Amino acid sequence: MTETGLQAEALPVEPATVAPERDLFDKFAPLIAERQALLDSGVRDPFGIVMEEVKSPTVAVIKGRETILLGTYNYMGMTFYPDVIAAGKDAFDKFGSGTNGSRALNGTFHDHMEVEQALRDFYGMLGAIVFSTGYQANLGVISAIAAKGEYIILDADSHASIYDGCAMGNAEVVRFRHNSVEDLDKRLGRLPKEPGKLVVLEGVYSMLGDIAPLKEMVAVAKKHGAMVLVDEAHSMGFFGPNGRGVYEDQGLQDEVDFVIGTFSKSVGTVGGFCVSNHPKFEILRFVCRPYIFTASLPPAVVASATASIRKLMHAKDKRERLWANTRQLHGGLKQLGFRLPTDEPESAIVAVILDDQEQAVRMWHGLLEAGLYVNVARPPATPAGMFLLRCSVCAEHTPEQMAKVVAMFEAAGRATGVIA
Repeated sequence: MTETGLQAEALPVEPATVAPERDLFDKFAPLIAERQALLDSGVRDPFGIVMEEVKSPTVAVIKGRETILLGTYNYMGMTFYPDVIAAGKDAFDKFGSGTNGSRALNGTFHDHMEVEQALRDFYGMLGAIVFSTGYQANLGVISAIAAKGEYIILDADSHASIYDGCAMGNAEVVRFRHNSVEDLDKRLGRLPKEPGKLVVLEGVYSMLGDIAPLKEMVAVAKKHGAMVLVDEAHSMGFFGPNGRGVYEDQGLQDEVDFVIGTFSKSVGTVGGFCVSNHPKFEILRFVCRPYIFTASLPPAVVASATASIRKLMHAKDKRERLWANTRQLHGGLKQLGFRLPTDEPESAIVAVILDDQEQAVRMWHGLLEAGLYVNVARPPATPAGMFLLRCSVCAEHTPEQMAKVVAMFEAAGRATGVIA
């Protein structure tokens, strides 16, 4: 019948040909098959580990067994610090479990202001903006400050959040070879002089644990009139006299325009931030979409972060213990003959290079069965297609734990043929 209900509709004799339904997940078929083959081999899923109980910054229960944690980014061991936990509990009681809104509308509470002030004090900067995650900090700041007709110049090995910040914005993106001052200089020199430029660097690169030659790179960026953003996610707390990061350690406090960081590493909770001395910095609250359109962090989280950051301002002993632990682990693995990306420990990340995924997962599985948890890292997260076992050292690891870890690596390495 027609709309009027007065005439019969003419139906086609043969129905129209319909294109076969396409499953949008078909493109993931190779990865699905690869993962299934891995699980069918009898090893545990390295990307699906569940911690049933966490007893301390360095010990958890996995599958009913006490396991040393060496893959958590809990660099300064702040997750169980009594003052940090007490601050979170107090905020939970006063403000409830969540905010129910964005910072721009109904989601700014007293503790959000407090944590931003703690960041200003910690970094000695005038401006601080807190995001719900470190990923969102990069996503929001990078996409907002570099617009169409301007340029972002970034290290080829940059974190996914940096690349995604570039993709979300409209600026032209130029990559340079990892940690190459010469290539950065060359690529900046080829760009037109008039447009604005932002050079994006990382203090510590999270896969290999190597640090950037920031002093030389910042000098090159300034020579070409570019602003500089440095992501110090993996260096906050233990680089530099005040623990501000690699940029402070290399004497660049007055040269870097923006510092990005996270609460999920040394601070021991969750969240992200950007600090700056730029006089117009506050306008980012009105142009950063991940800031404007995301619910703010729960008060208990930011209160915990505030207490942790203020503790980190006076954490000289913790910093020294972290570096001692890192030297012990790096030196022990190097002496055993494991392939490491750096000759000396450059950060609290110590990575072991393996031949392929099968070898990496077999050794990871052996370590886990022995009572040690580390990270498996594989492409596309890793540079140059590397397969890694990545260790994140904590200030709360004891020398005895580090010695035990080295012994576990020796046993697993010999059992899998990684070392002779």
